[in-house]
Amino acid sequence: SSLANMFKSLFEAAQNSTFKSPFTSANCQAASAPAPPSALLPSANDGAARQLSPNHNFAAAAAAQGDSCEFGSNHYFVLCGLGGIISCGTTHTMVVPLDLVKCRLQVDPAKYKSVVNGFRVSLAEEGVRGLAKGWAPTFIGYSMQGLCKFGLYEVFKVIYSNAIGEENAFLYRTSLYLAASASAEFFADIALAPMEAAKVKIQTTPGFAKTLREALPKMTAQEGISAFYKGLVPLWMRQIPYTMMKFACFERTLELLYKYVVPKPRADCSKGEQLVVTFAAGYIAGVFCAIVSHPADTVVSKLNQAKGASALDVAKQLGWVGLWGGLMPRIVMIGTLTAAQWFIYDAVKVFLRMPRPPPPEMPESLKKKLGVTGEQ
Repeated sequence: SSLANMFKSLFEAAQNSTFKSPFTSANCQAASAPAPPSALLPSANDGAARQLSPNHNFAAAAAAQGDSCEFGSNHYFVLCGLGGIISCGTTHTMVVPLDLVKCRLQVDPAKYKSVVNGFRVSLAEEGVRGLAKGWAPTFIGYSMQGLCKFGLYEVFKVIYSNAIGEENAFLYRTSLYLAASASAEFFADIALAPMEAAKVKIQTTPGFAKTLREALPKMTAQEGISAFYKGLVPLWMRQIPYTMMKFACFERTLELLYKYVVPKPRADCSKGEQLVVTFAAGYIAGVFCAIVSHPADTVVSKLNQAKGASALDVAKQLGWVGLWGGLMPRIVMIGTLTAAQWFIYDAVKVFLRMPRPPPPEMPESLKKKLGVTGEQ
């Protein structure tokens, strides 16, 4: 398909890139001649040796360091996508009961007055099994989203870093994170939209359907294929700001935690300690994510319940106060979710022995230009 060809071309562009930026990690091809010990410094995550050179590239031999793939290769990007599937698919499915109550709070606040009341009413009407409604489209949809979100983020980060050069990649790294994550989420939402529409329909429309197999033909019969993509634009409005915040805030928070909070250098931290820092940075990012994306999330929930309504109609109907309904449960849910996703994603990289670059440092060439001395 055209979408598959587009993804293939993106992977090839990233793979063929020279990628001379602070974000380069490990090269799994054996070096022709070992670098002298004085020219090497241990990297933070995978123990790979980091060779200081004029272009500030990282280099390591696979045999010596045990990396399972080469950074920037198709194999690397595929494994990143697999990590995204595992992290997003499992975590979103785990919080389906809370997500169900949150959606019902958004679309029917008169009936579901609070989180506790929402659980009580849902249990009374449908029993414990009712709290799992929508688990199948959640698992499928967010697995597909995770594949694109994390996999393409790594691809776009490589492409954009190489396009602007090593020094600019460091100086404007926050903008780089924002651009790469927004680009990845654009495609991730196209993959997510059909299952998200089915999930919300199952969870918020009483008596419509109990399972995904029952919901799909009904939605197609009532509204055609547009039923699955009518929420795409508000989904972009919700997910793109969310993902931009998720990745940029995480990357910069991680950098700051290691610089100001963690009592020892990252290179001296064990993999377990690094994963704890990852979880903390992920939770902080998740809180901001929930706040930034919540109004659009409310619109998506209401839109997929209301047949024939537009996003603007729904926003006007809800009003400013209504747009913020269910915020606290979403902060708890998204904070935990985001932290867990980053933890699982990083743990998958550790388990699969993938290259894991440390936070970027100022290139030597830029230090000379700015007259900077010492560690930055």
